[in-house]
Amino acid sequence: MGSTIGLVSIAPRKRTTVRNKQHKVYPYLLRLLDITIINQVWCSDITYIRMRHGFVYLTAVMDWYSRYVLSWEVSVTMDDGFCVSSLGD
Repeated sequence: MGSTIGLVSIAPRKRTTVRNKQHKVYPYLLRLLDITIINQVWCSDITYIRMRHGFVYLTAVMDWYSRYVLSWEVSVTMDDGFCVSSLGD
């Protein structure tokens, strides 16, 4: 399945998340929260982008209500400094 501009994911299609039954499952704490305004809840995520000679790591901070990207950082190493710097000043 491709997009209209010809981009196609190279990610695995099946079983990308396999649960280890020995690991604790934490509850989703926002399930019963009615998110109705901007800046009520923020979220963050880290992902990697495969490059020819390794990986580039991307971290982003978003507003959960508006889905607006508040900040983001890219790094060639996955250290805590680039994650913290994405929070800004």
